[in-house]
Amino acid sequence: MRQRSIAALSAAALSVLVLAGCSSDSEPSADDATPSAEATEAAADLCDSAAPGGDDIDAVEVSGEFGSEAKVSFDAPLELSEIERSVITEGSGDELEAGEYITYAATVYDAESGEKVGSEGYDELSALPASVEANNIFGMALGCATPGTRVAFTFPGQTAQDGTTVASQVYVLDFFDRAETQAWGEPQDAPDGFPDVQLGEDGEPTVTIPDGLEVPKETEVATLLKGDGETVTEGDTVFLQYKGVKASDGEEFDSSWSRGAPTALPAAAGSVIEGFAKAMIGQEVGSQVIAVIPKAEAYGTAEGHELQDEDLIFVVDILGTMHAAE
Repeated sequence: MRQRSIAALSAAALSVLVLAGCSSDSEPSADDATPSAEATEAAADLCDSAAPGGDDIDAVEVSGEFGSEAKVSFDAPLELSEIERSVITEGSGDELEAGEYITYAATVYDAESGEKVGSEGYDELSALPASVEANNIFGMALGCATPGTRVAFTFPGQTAQDGTTVASQVYVLDFFDRAETQAWGEPQDAPDGFPDVQLGEDGEPTVTIPDGLEVPKETEVATLLKGDGETVTEGDTVFLQYKGVKASDGEEFDSSWSRGAPTALPAAAGSVIEGFAKAMIGQEVGSQVIAVIPKAEAYGTAEGHELQDEDLIFVVDILGTMHAAE
């Protein structure tokens, strides 16, 4: 039995709700194209998004301290028909809001056998921050919980759209804290000749290309904010924000900021362009870097590519990293 990452359950969780007839309030329709302020507020109210309790989750006993792997017991097999949840430990502080990111850990048990499947997140390099939304698994499991909350929830098995089978499982989820969505390190001076970077109130960078910018033959990376977290190694999956502009005219061509959310990318040339991989590898979490990437380490002379023969500038916020499984 293989553990399925909790972050990968979100789409499947929504399907479970649809099949159970529990998601009618969140299904889009033509009437929802221009939602009212009241509807928007309601959609963001995670308190109403928490899954209910029930007999299945009541049959699950959880022991162990918050912040360490949970011990779970129940009479197997446990037949699961819908997502149910129970609060094991109450946290404190400000309640979660839709769209926020969290750090977390989870312990997973197989509902059929009662055996432990695995865990993630107790080692800080084994899980990336996750978004909490009204219709994803984190919103359903946590609702508007506060940091320090531990919940248990059931997840019924099903067949995903790609044909893979998701087994029925029981999860214990520890919500550690909110995750940052912009770099937080100590300011550093970039070397002379690098593009100028100014940050908005939300951390979004604005890049100004200096006259006569000299693009190097190999990617050059400068630190703008120096973090003190874990170091990104080759092959990691990195949680980050980025903005890319063309060195020729400063025009933006790609940006997580413009899409409104951080993303996760592999720190490996071949998965991303070589210069972008160089910008990530060796950096510490919490850092912001700027990379000047020559076309040879970008998209080169790729015929027909919109960035063919373009030298590129990236500003990258390193927000988290997860090492590759050994």
